[in-house]
Amino acid sequence: MKIHPTAIVSPEARIASDVEIGPFSVIESGVVIESGCSLASRVTIKSGVFLGENNTVCEGVVLGGKPQHIRLSEECGGVKIGQNNIIRENSTIHCAMYPEKYTLVGDNNFLMVNAHVAHDCVVGNHVILTNNVMLGGHVRVEDRANVSGGVAVHQFCRIGMFAMVGGLSHIVQDVPPFVTVDGGTSLVVGINSIGLRRAGIPNDEIRSIREAYRVLYEELRPLSEVVKTLRERFATGLASHYAEFLVGSKRGFIQDRRNSGKSLKLVRPEESEKHEISAPTVVSQETTMPIRVTG
Repeated sequence: MKIHPTAIVSPEARIASDVEIGPFSVIESGVVIESGCSLASRVTIKSGVFLGENNTVCEGVVLGGKPQHIRLSEECGGVKIGQNNIIRENSTIHCAMYPEKYTLVGDNNFLMVNAHVAHDCVVGNHVILTNNVMLGGHVRVEDRANVSGGVAVHQFCRIGMFAMVGGLSHIVQDVPPFVTVDGGTSLVVGINSIGLRRAGIPNDEIRSIREAYRVLYEELRPLSEVVKTLRERFATGLASHYAEFLVGSKRGFIQDRRNSGKSLKLVRPEESEKHEISAPTVVSQETTMPIRVTG
């Protein structure tokens, strides 16, 4: 075990023999750190944290902080983190609210600088949380989702597998699997075809996902009918996950930008009067916001 002399490590922590712990780090009692982990300087791991094998934890990270909740009880739960994760500088992962409960982070995830995972969150595998992402309490992020910089996710929301959430989005409802959310409007703008191809998903699966997306967003049916149709037409394969995800939704799901009435529509230059420059028209969210573009 390679522990810097300025680190404070409780003798009641269980730490594998090959773990590296950097200067000024603090490891409290009841912590478990498995083989192959590397902790940089000023890392704090608090009681009740389990850290699996081969995790890289960078400067200033705090694992296991108490939940940020006004009705916090004296005893809270813990944090369980899987294998092969990279947790970059100043990220925080908080304990679950109640004893015997855990905030869960899976395997092969990349949490970038200042990412925050609140109490009782569940983060799957191969997830990317970019700089300054904020997950509220009880948020669930499924496998291979990509959440871009500065995204704020409301408590109890879910982000589906392979979803791509654009930077600075504010997520207040569930993000269905396989979709892309535009950072400017926080609305869905299609499927994450690039992410699916990069993950090696076969073309026939991507076609099925696209067809299921049309059922959900373009056919404008009632939700109960959407779920029934998805189950009938996509009983197997990745597209089958749409129906189960929708059934489990408690907050509803984010709408398509084209059908929301909130999209920005540009007027073609030839449709504008020559040399006319107009400011954007301020209207309600139920209508579009025309912007004239002139030569």
